[in-house]
Amino acid sequence: MALGLMAVGVVLLVTLLWAVQRRLIYFPRPGELAPAATALPGAEEVTFQTEDGLRLGGWFSPAAGAESSATILVFNGNAGDRSFRGPLAADLSRAELSVLLFDYRGYGRNPGTPSEAGLLMDARAARAYLTRRRDVDPDRLVYFGESLGAAVAVALAAEQPPAVLILRSPFTSLAEMAHLHYPFLPVVGFLLRDRFASIEQIPRVRCPVLIIAGEQDQIVPPAYSRRLYEAAHDPKRLIDRVVRFTADALGRDRGEPTGGG
Repeated sequence: MALGLMAVGVVLLVTLLWAVQRRLIYFPRPGELAPAATALPGAEEVTFQTEDGLRLGGWFSPAAGAESSATILVFNGNAGDRSFRGPLAADLSRAELSVLLFDYRGYGRNPGTPSEAGLLMDARAARAYLTRRRDVDPDRLVYFGESLGAAVAVALAAEQPPAVLILRSPFTSLAEMAHLHYPFLPVVGFLLRDRFASIEQIPRVRCPVLIIAGEQDQIVPPAYSRRLYEAAHDPKRLIDRVVRFTADALGRDRGEPTGGG
């Protein structure tokens, strides 16, 4: 009897985890999106369509100055919306870099529901939009991904290499993150619909790679970012102490302190 009840409990737990797992991965910010004029003054409101028919919103921030030295395509982490990256985009713009901030499906008032396959379709659409702009040089396109967004950037880079791939707090795979943060659920890795296995994808990336791993990061410990770095091809560079990410991190590290991940 006791074994039977235990078996029923395990089945119910597994069923619940399967049903709600994406709610434990993706955290869109509820409520209204801050306007571009507030979060990123001077940015252009843009939209583009994914291959499965969704229209996504974003902000294009032109470089301050007559000409952009490169264009940064930013891939957000799993929480919030593009307004959270406004200060980053403003810094990059002042450094004569153009920037596209966009939200995945289900984020930032965009339609749809996030998933691994869906986020990669969103990434393809964002890149395609940039390559159609007359003020963007496709050969000087840089991908910058944060945390979960780093996995999206790696997957896109394996398909369509950028000039440079920059990853901040990247992990090896979502399954390893699940084992790290939910050790009391040993089967959680087997239940994942979305795996984001960057450790399998990054050997296919053929472009310069910069990885930034915060030593105080409690979500993605730097050891995971270092493992991803080791799996990447040269040329590559690892910054594994806490730094303030600005345009300087594209080419040099000043070692400025920051508040963390």
